Amino acid sequence: MPSTERFGVSMEEALLRRFDALVAARGYASRSEALRDLVRAELVKEEWADPKADVVATISLVYTHHEHHLGDALTDLQHEHHQSIVSTTHVHLDAHNCLEVIIARGRSAEVKAIADGLLSTRGVRHGGIVATTTGTGIR
Repeated sequence: MPSTERFGVSMEEALLRRFDALVAARGYASRSEALRDLVRAELVKEEWADPKADVVATISLVYTHHEHHLGDALTDLQHEHHQSIVSTTHVHLDAHNCLEVIIARGRSAEVKAIADGLLSTRGVRHGGIVATTTGTGIR
């Protein structure tokens, strides 16, 4: 197990109160746990800033299956990037709307381009990308 090093942090009282409220609201056991997560989040952002970094993302799309040829267009885009698409889950939300969740892995520039292509497809009503890490550089 890696060693833990202690250090002090100075913070304005009002900011510390807001941070403590965040710690409590999210159920962290301590300020240290919350601070570690905040640091990890920034390190993941830095990782994604490198266009060659190996990253992972989930891409979520909500669309109506009645949209002419939309399902085919989304499937074609995924097949064009089969080397980066790890998994896809399709959920019928109701009689008209579908949710598709796509897990993609690859270089950050490529994964961003895949997400942009899927999210900008005509007929996609809403969507988003959750950028994360493979975990190899984050402890």
